Amino acid sequence: MPSLDGRPSRKGTRVAAACVIAVATGAWSRPAWSDPPAPDGPSATAVAADAPRATTLAEAVRDLVDAVRRAGGTAGIAVVDVGSGESLASQGADAPLNPASNAKLATAAAALTRLGPGHRWLTGLYGSRAGDAMGELVLRGQGDPTLRARDLGALAHELSAAGVRRVGSIAVDQSHFDDRFVPPAFDQQPDEQSSFRAPVAAVSLEGNSVLVTIRPGDRGKPARVDVSPTGFVDVVGVVRTTAKKDAEKLTVTVEPKGDRLLARVDGHVPEGGRVAVVARRVEDPRLYAGFVLREALREAGVEVTGGVRAGGEGERHLVAAHRSAPLGEVLGALGKDSDNFVAEMMLKALGATTKGRPATAEAGADAVAEVLRELGAFGPGTRVRNGSGLFDANRISARGLAALLRAAHRDAAIGPEYVAHLSIGGVDGTLRGRFRGWSKTRAIRAKSGTLKAVVALSGYVLAPAGRAPAAFALLVNGVPDKVTTIRPLLDGVVDALARQLWTGDARAPALPAAVPSARR
Repeated sequence: MPSLDGRPSRKGTRVAAACVIAVATGAWSRPAWSDPPAPDGPSATAVAADAPRATTLAEAVRDLVDAVRRAGGTAGIAVVDVGSGESLASQGADAPLNPASNAKLATAAAALTRLGPGHRWLTGLYGSRAGDAMGELVLRGQGDPTLRARDLGALAHELSAAGVRRVGSIAVDQSHFDDRFVPPAFDQQPDEQSSFRAPVAAVSLEGNSVLVTIRPGDRGKPARVDVSPTGFVDVVGVVRTTAKKDAEKLTVTVEPKGDRLLARVDGHVPEGGRVAVVARRVEDPRLYAGFVLREALREAGVEVTGGVRAGGEGERHLVAAHRSAPLGEVLGALGKDSDNFVAEMMLKALGATTKGRPATAEAGADAVAEVLRELGAFGPGTRVRNGSGLFDANRISARGLAALLRAAHRDAAIGPEYVAHLSIGGVDGTLRGRFRGWSKTRAIRAKSGTLKAVVALSGYVLAPAGRAPAAFALLVNGVPDKVTTIRPLLDGVVDALARQLWTGDARAPALPAAVPSARR
């Protein structure tokens, strides 16, 4: 996701927050329920370039299955030729397993099928005007997962440019979605304040999270603490700047303060040290965007004399509008960045389209299940509860995922956007540090998935011109202490498949010199 007003991207924010809290507690570890950040340095899982290779696809599958069995887990493996549907490898393919973030593959396919690649979300300002004044300004949204503070700033400037100088009060209309802000299964980790577990609402802002930024000052002086976006969070506490040799120690917590938030900060940072950035979820998102809009209006020269409330459903006069980027572009947040918030927002958007307002997660899950059935991917035991794959929620078989991938690739209406939304091995997203030997061909397009005891990888190996690509689905459950050990073996299966498709020989180097670039 792009940065906003000097803020790091959501993915970059997660990494920064991890570093901060590690220092604060001494016992922090990466949330067990999310995909790991893509590494910047050499990866132990860059199998295509660095690790010993199985000589054939069958041997790579056997190595994976044996390792999973020794770890006491269960593996589901399905590899198919996208053109003919022929099975290239299969092991435990019909077992319904927890797909972790591979559940986003189903969410993306359903969103493209039901909403369409060109779908845009509308966020608007509504109200009646008398001269240069408006009694109440209503902020209404349809579930845009990408709405940013800068977008509210643009709406405020549009209102100002139209000659509005005073607004009585602001109402935030959240009626497009129901009022169950916590997605299904997210209550399995109830006390988590990190942004990866953000709630969802029809008018959501900045992924329903806020950023607390701490900049060291001169030794003995307080560090500078800022919160963005402005208008919703007050800060209490002091972070001291200490000697350059001192270790960083920070705590950042948020709590309700009436309709707004209070951030408590404490600790110390070394003089000349890094700028620390911590993301925190907004537990109750109902009025968040309204307070930020009020600040944006003030900056645009529009006075707001009243408060911020929930409501405004009856107002129909649109005075300013913002439309999101097309869904086909937004999907990269699912496939490349594994953004849980965007996935859950899309699930509810599906619910609104298929079942009407107010949208529910259950209606969205039903829509995903219907699309899986239409694509021949809904086998026995399949279960759809949420759109992100977080926690113990969803079930699908490797065969079902492979069928979904094959059908999506072969559908001209959604295939190009579907393939494009996935991470490219060795290039970007959560696979930036994996499959580096295939980065030039860009042949591997896939979605990773990780939970406490789950590791998954599903996607495509694109083939040279004149040959059909392959779809693969690799799901492993029940390996709580072996996730990092099993992941390279998943990569080994994909590497062997890629070398088989590109050379006909899994023992060949990862980058055949005479083979043309892969189809994009």
